[in-house]
Amino acid sequence: MGIQIYNTLTRKKEPFVPLHSGTVSMYVCGPTVYNYIHIGNARPAIFFDVVRRYFEYRGYEVTFIQNFTDVDDKLIRKAEELGVTVLEVADRFIRAFEEDTQALGVKEAHVHPRVSNHIEEIIDFIQKLINKGYAYESSGDVYFRTEKFPEYGKLSHQNIEELQAGVRIAVNEQKDNPLDFALWKSAKPGEIYWESPWGKGRPGWHIECSAMSMKYLGESFDIHGGGHDLMFPHHENEIAQSEALTGHPMAKYWMHNGYINIDNEKMSKSLGNFVLVKDIREKIAPQVLRFFMLSAHYRHPINFSEDLIEQAKNGLERIQTAISNLRHRQVAATSEVNEENEKQEIYRKKFIEAMDNDFNTADALAIVFEWVRESNQYLLGEKVSNQGVQVYLDLFEEMGSVLGLQLEPAEEELLDQEIEALIQERTEARKQRNFQRADEIRDLLMEKGIILEDTPQGIRWRRK
Repeated sequence: MGIQIYNTLTRKKEPFVPLHSGTVSMYVCGPTVYNYIHIGNARPAIFFDVVRRYFEYRGYEVTFIQNFTDVDDKLIRKAEELGVTVLEVADRFIRAFEEDTQALGVKEAHVHPRVSNHIEEIIDFIQKLINKGYAYESSGDVYFRTEKFPEYGKLSHQNIEELQAGVRIAVNEQKDNPLDFALWKSAKPGEIYWESPWGKGRPGWHIECSAMSMKYLGESFDIHGGGHDLMFPHHENEIAQSEALTGHPMAKYWMHNGYINIDNEKMSKSLGNFVLVKDIREKIAPQVLRFFMLSAHYRHPINFSEDLIEQAKNGLERIQTAISNLRHRQVAATSEVNEENEKQEIYRKKFIEAMDNDFNTADALAIVFEWVRESNQYLLGEKVSNQGVQVYLDLFEEMGSVLGLQLEPAEEELLDQEIEALIQERTEARKQRNFQRADEIRDLLMEKGIILEDTPQGIRWRRK
C-alpha cells in the first residue's frame, strides 16, 4: 500500500504520492522565539523529525523547512522587558531552541528562515494580493479580504457565517469585514519597523509562512505540518492568502499533531502548568522525553505525568538492556550458525507497516519491544553466533535511527574520584596478593580508556 497520511484537509487517510517523484517537500511551523520552548513545542519538533527520517529511510530526497518567527508582539514586549532589541531577543532564544532540539535528537532543518530576513519577499507578496483585489490598505495596515476567497474555512471545516459570528474586533482595527486578517501592521512609536509602500510597519503573523514556504518550496509543496492549535486561524489564513495569489493548492497534505496535557489538564499559561524543555532536561534524559512523545500516536492528545515519564524511562532501559546483553554475548559467541536473517526481514516488514500507517510510532515501538523479546529468546538458545547477534543489533540500530532514539546504551565515563578509588583498591589487592582482583580492576580501567603508569612516586593515570 505504501505510506498513508491522514490529511487534515480531507479528514481521511490518503496514499502519499509526492508532487515530484522521489522527493518530499515539507514545511513545518516553528516557534515564536521570545522564550524557551515548552514540551508542547517539543512534540511537533520530535514528531516531524521522525516523519522526515522515515521518508529518508524509505529512499526519498527530503527538503525540510522550519521557520522562526522573530518579529511579533510577544518579542516586542520581551525586548522592552529585557532592555534589548527585538532581534537580540530572537538570537538568544533561537540558540536556546537549537540547544534543546539537538538534545532531543532533532535533525537541523535544511533552512530555518527568519521573518526579519524575508521582508522584501513578504512586501512583494502583499502587494500582489492588493493588485489582485484580495487585500486592501487601511490607515497604514493591510488586511486580507476573506469573503473574496470562497473556500475560506476548508481546512478547519467551518463556514464563513459561523466564523464571523465568533470574531471579535480589536480596538482601533479598521476592517471592511470582522473576519479580515492583518497582512501588514503599521508601527507604533518605538516599535521595530521596516519601510513599505503603506508606511513604516512589520508583517502580520500569517503572511510570513506563505512568503517563505513559496521562496524555498515553490507555489505548491507536499506536506505542511504543525500543532493542532495552528489549524485555525494560522494555517487557514495561510491557505487563503497563498491560494488566492497562485490559484494552486498550497500544500497537498496537511498534518497536525495533538495537544499535550499536564496531569490530565490542558497545558496553559492561565493554569501555570507550562513545562519548559530546558527544565525537564535537568531531571530526565532527553531521549526519555523523546521516547515518551513517540509512545502515543501523533494525532492523539498525550498526557505528561511523572508516572508516564517513569514508564518511558523503564521502556527505553529495557531496550538498552537487551542490546547490552547482545553486545556482551557477541564477544563470547562461538557458533557460526546464523538462521536469523529471515526473522529480521519479518520484523523489518512489520516495523515498516506500522510507520506506513500514518507514522504510527506507538505501533512501531511495539514492534521494537517484540524484537527485544525475540533477541532475549535467541540468547537463551544453544546456537548463538556472532553473525546472529549482529542481525539483532543491526535491526535495533535501523529502527532506532528512524525514530531518532539512541538505543545503544551510553558508556558511562568514570569520574576522577572513582578512578582514584579503584586504583587504591587495586593497590590494596596487590598487597594482599589478590592478583585476580587487581587484574580485574586494571582491565576495567583499560576498557574505560584509563592508562596506569608506575613511577617512583607511585601509580599515575591518564586518559587515552
